[in-house]
Amino acid sequence: MSWRNTTNPKETVMNAPARFTEETVSLPIQGMTCASCVGRVERALKSVGGVIEASVNLATMVDGQRVALGNAAMMSDLGIAIDAISEHADAMRSEGKTAMFVAVDGRSAGFVAVADPVKETTAEAIRALHDKGLRIIMATGDNERTAKAVASRLGIDEVRADMLPDSKQKLIEELRAKGARVAMAGDGVNDAPALAAADVGIAMGTGADVAVESAGITLVKGDLNGIVRARALAQATIRNIKENLFFAFVYNALGVPVAAGVLYPVFVTLLSPMIAAAAMSLSSVSVIANALRLRTVRLG
Repeated sequence: MSWRNTTNPKETVMNAPARFTEETVSLPIQGMTCASCVGRVERALKSVGGVIEASVNLATMVDGQRVALGNAAMMSDLGIAIDAISEHADAMRSEGKTAMFVAVDGRSAGFVAVADPVKETTAEAIRALHDKGLRIIMATGDNERTAKAVASRLGIDEVRADMLPDSKQKLIEELRAKGARVAMAGDGVNDAPALAAADVGIAMGTGADVAVESAGITLVKGDLNGIVRARALAQATIRNIKENLFFAFVYNALGVPVAAGVLYPVFVTLLSPMIAAAAMSLSSVSVIANALRLRTVRLG
């Protein structure tokens, strides 16, 4: 890792020279991607007094050769030229793949293109959410070209790329400040802050534990159609609650005056305690029966 100090901002210091104060910082990185790990370490370094700029590079030794794997920014930090293969990498990104550059002993050796397969049900789920009038934003740490390629295939309204965990959280706060109600779906450690900040956090059961703990809803199978079904069930539940409150209010508005004897001056009759007890039971039965109608709601 490297950083610059305030004493001589032009000086780049490698491998922590002795004249700098050594500090130990504990950072949880289990389950994080390399990009997120690097981002977290860089932010921790910048928080140390006297540090004004920090960057972290990940590399290892393989058979006596120094091998580095990372994005274009990392190659730039290492002083490795990738111009000869950048065009090919951009072509891969346009297909929705993430390009990771490989360097061996300080020289470019090529790149690796990887892609997460999009589930067959994802496009269907996004269409269903669009039909309900919802706006879909894709917030990802991937390269912008890659993200836009995936978004165009799925019909996503807006893309926010190259985002770190705190950037996703800020996006949620920005949308809420504008008056929007935000539901955030995610499955990684990177998504945990945004899941906690959203009005509704939706985690994939197949994702990281911290994401599940940060969210209010967990989709066990990780299928985005679960969001459509959860929204339909939530709407039906709220509607059912309002119906039950209405029934209870009307029932008591009619029953309490009769029990108090409002009909006595006209009909010279009072409500029998047995009938009143039955009426109270019937009130509870009617609310429960109406609630059971939720079992018949079509969620698909």
